[in-house]
Amino acid sequence: MKRQIAACAAVIAGLAACTTGQVSGFSAPLGTDPLLAGGSYTSGGGITIALSFRRADDGGTAVCGVWAESGAQSALTRDRAPRVLQTARVSLDGRTLLSNLGFLREVPPAADYAGRDASCAITGRPWPGQGAMQAARVDIPRQTVFRDIDDTGGVVEIHFNPTGPAAGG
Repeated sequence: MKRQIAACAAVIAGLAACTTGQVSGFSAPLGTDPLLAGGSYTSGGGITIALSFRRADDGGTAVCGVWAESGAQSALTRDRAPRVLQTARVSLDGRTLLSNLGFLREVPPAADYAGRDASCAITGRPWPGQGAMQAARVDIPRQTVFRDIDDTGGVVEIHFNPTGPAAGG
């Protein structure tokens, strides 16, 4: 039993080491023109991610952001957004800047996310300047968020597609 616990602890530590960036526990307002991303579910509804970038006190790059979920979506996707956020990554110049956006703060859908109080993570990359951050992008993979077999043997699947901001507002 002790070996199993030790093995599990080693796996968890290894997975934690694979993440890029760290949740730093600070918050800051989003800038005036946040980067927007997101996607929709095949059952309707979706999510929006809004991100801003800033120079951290240590000279590194901080990613700050929020996410919103549309009110008009299936009960089958209602709790799926956090898992979708965990698969997202922010890249700059083809290199991953931050993986796992699960630290983002949830907010109600809005037409404009500028100025919203956002949670932030500090990455391991030096600050390249605000101009360089215009080339940043958010990648969220297409994924199955719900799968079930109904009483007749038919398969019900719901997918998340990275179609862009889809929370409405």
